[in-house]
Amino acid sequence: MPRRFRKHYTRDEARELIPQLREWLQRLNELREWIKLYDTQSENMLNAGDDLGGNRVNEWIAKTAEFKRLMNEFTSREIQVKDLERGLLDFPTLISGKEAFLCWEKHEEDVTNWQNLDADNRSDNP
Repeated sequence: MPRRFRKHYTRDEARELIPQLREWLQRLNELREWIKLYDTQSENMLNAGDDLGGNRVNEWIAKTAEFKRLMNEFTSREIQVKDLERGLLDFPTLISGKEAFLCWEKHEEDVTNWQNLDADNRSDNP
């Protein structure tokens, strides 16, 4: 059976990334909130007949580009963002020769859970 992922993480490799991942997740959530607020404010401004443009749009473009760049940090490493707000991530791994996911959430101190690729249930101790 062909493998779905090129990169497979050990627990130690996933653990080493945790500090950087926490920073990226925090920034992504900040950007997500900013973009959400911008969208709400922009809709209200447009409904009021205001013209949007200039610095306001340039800032939106810059923040959206930063959001996409940070998401690409995960994608390029084949780390899946399952829930951005919760900070739930899945790392491809091999367990007994089969592909699975190591699961981690931003509030957790360690990577202790795993799940089969096609399952929603999590197990302890990979």
